[in-house]
Formats: sequence, C-alpha cells, structure tokens
Amino acid sequence: MLTALVTQLQEDLAFRRIDSGMRALEANRPALAGLDPAQPGAAILVGCVAQWVDIGFDGPELLRDLLGRFATQCRARLPLLDYLHLRMAEGLLAMVEEEIEQATRHFQFVQSVEEEIRDTQLLAISNFWIGRCLRKEGRYDDALSYTIKGKTLALERGYAKMAAIMQVLESWLLFQKGKLSEATTILHEAEAALSETDDFISRGNIRSAYGRVARRQGRYDRALEHFESSLAEYKQRDPQHLNLARALVNTAFVKRLIALELQNSIDEELARRRSGSLPEKAVETSRARRSQIERLRSEAVAQLSEALGIYVRHHNHRGIGSVHINYGYLYLDEGDLDHASAEGAEAFRHGEEKRDYILMARARTLQCMAENARLEEQIDEDTGPHAHLAHDFARDAVEYAQQTQNRRLLARTLVWQGLTYSNDSRGDHDAARRCCDAALALLRPGGQSFWQDLETLKAKVRHSGQIDASLQEWSEGQTGDKTFQQITEEFASIIIPRVWEREERKISRVAQKLSISPKKVRRVLDAAGLTGEKRQRVPVHSR
Repeated sequence: MLTALVTQLQEDLAFRRIDSGMRALEANRPALAGLDPAQPGAAILVGCVAQWVDIGFDGPELLRDLLGRFATQCRARLPLLDYLHLRMAEGLLAMVEEEIEQATRHFQFVQSVEEEIRDTQLLAISNFWIGRCLRKEGRYDDALSYTIKGKTLALERGYAKMAAIMQVLESWLLFQKGKLSEATTILHEAEAALSETDDFISRGNIRSAYGRVARRQGRYDRALEHFESSLAEYKQRDPQHLNLARALVNTAFVKRLIALELQNSIDEELARRRSGSLPEKAVETSRARRSQIERLRSEAVAQLSEALGIYVRHHNHRGIGSVHINYGYLYLDEGDLDHASAEGAEAFRHGEEKRDYILMARARTLQCMAENARLEEQIDEDTGPHAHLAHDFARDAVEYAQQTQNRRLLARTLVWQGLTYSNDSRGDHDAARRCCDAALALLRPGGQSFWQDLETLKAKVRHSGQIDASLQEWSEGQTGDKTFQQITEEFASIIIPRVWEREERKISRVAQKLSISPKKVRRVLDAAGLTGEKRQRVPVHSR
C-alpha cells in the first residue's frame, strides 16, 4: 500500500499534478496517522510528505510528528535510501524553521552518497533545496551552481515540469547578478512548461519574478500588475502561503515607490509655483496627486499588515523583519524618525536571532538612514550621538553585507556609509569617495542600477573634488578668466557649507563666526541644495 502511494506522490510531484497529490494525501491521512516506522517504505513516504509539505500540504507539525517516530535505533536498521529520505525530511523541516546551516548539512549528506544511490529524482531535489538554502544566505554564485545541477538531473530523468520550478530559482539568482535579459528568457521557458499545470505556487513565483524585473527597470505600473497577478495565483492554492506574504510586501514596496515619485513631482511643481512659472491648473493636479499618494500609502500599510499576519503564523523571521523594514521606510518618508528607527531595531532583532546577514544589513541601513535624517533636520541640539550612531550602523551594515554575495545589498550599504561620511561635520570626503567608488564597481552599468541616493553621493564626492582642485589652482595663482568678485563668490560657496557643518548646521552661528549676514549664508546653502527647501524625498531601492 505504501509503495503505491509513494509512487503516485513522486509522479505527481515530477509532473506537477498538485491537486492529484493533495487528494491522495488527504485520502491517506489515516495511514499517515498510524504510520509504523517498521513498515517497508515508511521512511521514503516521510521524505515524499516533506516535499508535499513544502508545496503546502498540512504543515511542519505533521512532518515533525512523523520524524519523531523514527528513533535512533530504528534508523540504524534502515536501508540507505530510506535513511536519506529521512534526512531530506529533516532538512526541509530545518529550512522551514530558518535553521539554514543545519538544513544544508542534511541535504549535503544526501549529496555525499550520490554514487551509491543513483536516485536521480532525489538528487535533483536535494540540489534544488541546497540552492534555496544558499540563496537565503545570500550565496548566490554557489546557489546557482546547485540549482543548475538539480535542473540538469531533472531533465535527464525526463521531468521537464520539475526542472521548470528549478528554472524559476535559476532566473531569480541571475536577476540578483544583474542579468535581467537572461533571467527573463529562463522565466519564459518555465512559464511555458507550467502554464497547463495546477502548480499555482510555482506559477505565482514566475509572476512575482516578472514583477521584480519590472521594478528593477523602473516600470512600477507593470511591476504592480505582475505582483497582483502572483497574488491571484497563490490564493488559488493557499490564502496563507508564505509566498503570498512575500508578494504582498513586494506590492506594498512598489506602491511606496510610486508615491515617492508623485511626491517628488509635487515638490518640483511647488518650486516652480514659488518662482511664478506654474500654471494655475497645476494646483488641481497637485491636489489629485496628494490624494493618490495617501491612497497608495494606505494600501501599502494594509498589505504589510496582511503579510505580517501570515509571517507571524508561520514564525518566519525574515518575513517579519522585511515587513518591519518596509514599515520603517514609510515612517521615514513621513519624517517620523522615531518610529522608523524602532522598526529598524525590530527588524534587526529578528535577523540577529537567525544570524540572517541580509536582514541585519538591511535593518542597519534603515537605522543609518534615520540617524542621517536627524542630522539633516537638526532635530536635536547635540548632534554628536546621532553622528556616532549613523557611523556605527553604516559600519555594521557593510560588515553584514560582506558576509553575502549580494552585490546590490553591499553597494547600497557602501552608499549609505559614504553619505554618512559626507554628512558628518568632520566631512571625511576621502572615505566617502572610496565608498562611492566601491559601490559603483559592484553595480552593472545600464538599467535602473543607480539609485538616487547613489547619485547624491556621487554629486557630493564630485563637489569635494572640485573644491580641492579649485583651492590648488588658486594657491598657484591660476584664476582663469574669473574676476576677484567671482572667485570670492566661489570661495564662499566652498567655505560656508564647511563652516555650517562644523557649527552644527546653525545659520546664525555661521553668520556670527564669518561676520556676514544670515541672508547670505542661507543663499549659499540654498544654492548648494543643503537646506530644507531643496531637499527631495528619495526613492529607496533597497531590496
């Protein structure tokens, strides 16, 4: 009886007949409840059940119960193949519990006896699951090699549909390496293979992957369409599936980016209105955009709340942390720095509990951004503690990102470390320049690889270089065609921002120290984009 059930479950997995396998498992719940580890094929059945739990059948509690029946003495008497299926089940359970290193060890044990078992299907899945573990750790190059091996083994067995689910992961890893065209081509192949199946989770993963590509390209409306399509696919299988929560977070993130773009356009129109160049009808447009921004942010909050409920139900630390980071960005956009910092700290706590370097780096970056915002807004009289915290958070973020192979994550942490150096009253521009150069070296040219905050850092570094060059030229008597008055104005544009930083960004103190009018100080700072009127909200492409 067990042999026939195992055969059906394995074939349904291979050909992605999900409803068929789910019905078979439901019909055999009594057999699972009374499973005796001494029954022939019992351990192999547990390994199959693990794969179905991964798809969405029942939950990890069932798997934990089945594994608990196989005591150490019982396992010692098992045939090798049966024992390997138990190790696969234990690995899947560890992966669900986010014990990634432990899960990887189970799967690698299966790999270590590859020559002895010659079970292509088992080896294909173990390679695929190792790839998933390494992806979670940010080890993308290593994950890609295992994923491709798993795909190759599945194709050798004639399981094109099983290979397609591995192609989805392969595409995601190529996407992370910046190979968008290659990633999209592989997605098309996987989509064609799975289009006639009822594997709604894998189909949802494909739509979600398309959404991430579109978001990377800056096509936010198109990204929303893909993410919303993925939500519909996931809900056909399980309205509480972890992947549905991830898609909700992605959707909320894109809505935030659209809201930021709208806010930037409003700020630009406001500046034109002050200069008298804005038509009166544009006022109505701005009002409509503000209403749209409120709607988008409200929807984003609601979707994050729904995602958080799913993640909490599954005890998924990375997911919970990701929700808190996105909450933090929304608070940051509104200038609520206390709540933004608190969300970053909560996200870091969840990452630290599982030593999730990706989550910890993202959380520290958010905290760094909040501290830099406090410095820019001059919220406290004593800016020293915030400057120290900003540097500490930036350093931690870089160190955590360096533990992964996530180039964009590392680049982003370097950008904010560079901005922190630039924003400090001490102004370590050489260090900022090194951070900028390192970030640029990590990013592939073209596409939407360059964030607005990277452009800000580049501008600051460039301005610093121009200052050094100008001072060197003047010291050698090289003035070009400039008049003394022009040189004086240019020198003022150099020295006033520096003094302003050292005087804790107090215009009155700069005016007193340099014996000039506060109006002139403000004019120079406005021209340099250092005061509030010139500051724009910055889209944060952190994912």
